[in-house]
Amino acid sequence: MGIEDKRGQSIKEEIRQELKKPSLYHVFLLNDDYTTMDFVVSVLEKVFHKSAVEATQVMLHVHRSGKGLAGTYTRDIAETKISTVHALAREYEFPLKCSMEKE
Repeated sequence: MGIEDKRGQSIKEEIRQELKKPSLYHVFLLNDDYTTMDFVVSVLEKVFHKSAVEATQVMLHVHRSGKGLAGTYTRDIAETKISTVHALAREYEFPLKCSMEKE
């Protein structure tokens, strides 16, 4: 974009835009006493694209510690993953919940 000076000559205007990386959010699965371990593993495989071994490790961590990291994503993706987990849990009548925390 150019701007003309008093003499009618074009002056180039340099515009710099700094792009910031989007904030990342951790998605955690929360332990409960009713959701089966098999269902949690299935959710980790299907929603969070974990291997069977990794899904089992995360599920056991959730079971022992009360919560476990399922993944780290941008805000929109994290919110979508949480909504998907909650919808699946409702469909199969489990109380499984997720939470999200800024990195």
